[in-house]
Amino acid sequence: MSKGAQVFVAIIAGAVIGAAATYVFYPKISGYLGHANEQAVTAESGSKEKEPLYWVAPMDPNYRRDKPGQSPMGMDLIPVYEEDAGGDDAGPGTIKISPDVVNNLGVRTANAERKSLNSAIQTVGYVTYDEDQLVHIHPRVEGWVEKLYIKASGDPVKKGQPLYDIYSPALVNAQEELILALDRKATRLISAAEDRLKSLRVPQSLIRELKKNRKVRHTVTFFAPQSGVVDNLKIRQGFFVKPGLTIMSIGTLDQIWVEAEVFERQASLVASNLPVTMSLDYLPGREWRGTVDYVYPTLDPKTRTVRVRLRFDNQDHALKPNMFAQVVIHAESPKQSLLVPKEAVIRSGLSNRVVLALGEGRFKSINVKVGRFDETYAEILSGLSEGEKVVASAQFMLDSESSKTSDFKRMNHGEESVPGNVWVSATINSLKKDHRMVNATHKEIKAWDWPEMTMDFKVAESVDFSTLQSEMELHVEITRIQENQYEITNIHIPGSDKSKSLDDLSFDDMDLDDMSLDGEE
Repeated sequence: MSKGAQVFVAIIAGAVIGAAATYVFYPKISGYLGHANEQAVTAESGSKEKEPLYWVAPMDPNYRRDKPGQSPMGMDLIPVYEEDAGGDDAGPGTIKISPDVVNNLGVRTANAERKSLNSAIQTVGYVTYDEDQLVHIHPRVEGWVEKLYIKASGDPVKKGQPLYDIYSPALVNAQEELILALDRKATRLISAAEDRLKSLRVPQSLIRELKKNRKVRHTVTFFAPQSGVVDNLKIRQGFFVKPGLTIMSIGTLDQIWVEAEVFERQASLVASNLPVTMSLDYLPGREWRGTVDYVYPTLDPKTRTVRVRLRFDNQDHALKPNMFAQVVIHAESPKQSLLVPKEAVIRSGLSNRVVLALGEGRFKSINVKVGRFDETYAEILSGLSEGEKVVASAQFMLDSESSKTSDFKRMNHGEESVPGNVWVSATINSLKKDHRMVNATHKEIKAWDWPEMTMDFKVAESVDFSTLQSEMELHVEITRIQENQYEITNIHIPGSDKSKSLDDLSFDDMDLDDMSLDGEE
């Protein structure tokens, strides 16, 4: 065979061998390379582990920190990742329930809107006399009331009408001094005697008659200084009176006052000359219009209210003193505010909250700062944005669930409610007798989704604190007092006759896996 033929045969043989090797070994090599590539991708993704967005307290989703640590209750903070946050509107405390449960609860929502708050202040008041036109009658001499022309309080009088006749030795002496001065024709004495009679409020008509007839009158008649209604009548015919005694008062009913009270939070909205409307049960369907006459400068420390004086015209005398009235003060409307329905605000001693409706069955409770209220709306100062939806009914149940970071258990069908108290094994680390508090390490509480942890507890008054000692192992009953507050309300010391026996414990609340009947762990 020639050299060229040999080369050709070698090339053909090499091609056949290469094709056979490729057919046999390529699948294995390809699989190995693919597996290696997957490992490389997995390693790369593992090297880029997601970082937590923030850390929150297990029992208080509002306690948020940007790094690991412990909550005020001594519990480790829980990291929250991007997928846990659930988007911009979700986060710790976000709960989700099925549509049928939402419908069964009767959940209603409303938008937070920016508009003017109705500043009409509704209150009550009492009708009184216009004290600017109230006159008190006092005698300026001692004497006896010989005749009383007014028989009872409430009698109407007209200006110049006689009120009472009085016999007074002082008035008799003053008249005699004037007559003596007239007889002597002493100008200065005459002037002095007349001035004395005037200062004793002797009517000018009597002085003129005395100068003309020169006869002393033993009884002097006093007349009404103005028209009105007699009030506070304190004398009867024959009474002995002296200076300083209030005989009676005369008030006018042409214009009256109404004394009303407004709450402390509403006082800043009330000012003089504001329009006021008033109605009375005794005259249904009729309405009076008046103005705010005066806002008193002091606050009643008992009722925490400010007195407001209102003025109304009363030409027909339909309004009578001491009547009870319903009053509406029309305060000036301030600029527009962010408002939500009044019933949507959950008010507590330490905070105010609303429940956000995030859509798709998701809800979340948030803290807000509230301002003024009216009959329908509440003003939101901070914590909420315009257009956000809030829950206006069934919000209390939603808020109680949203306050925990756990799943929305009580709203899912087929699951038991979270108990309010549980029994668990615990070890006392230290005691604070002055504060009735203990620091204890308890086992896992499955009913509350609590891991084994160490925290401080307040001990109820019903528990004998003297039986507790450091490093004591016992069973304790932990009761939820209110949101994020827990208390030891009962104890069982294994092997002690003074403590509560295991037969008395509630096996529904007891975690038997963590307890031993002989007192040993």
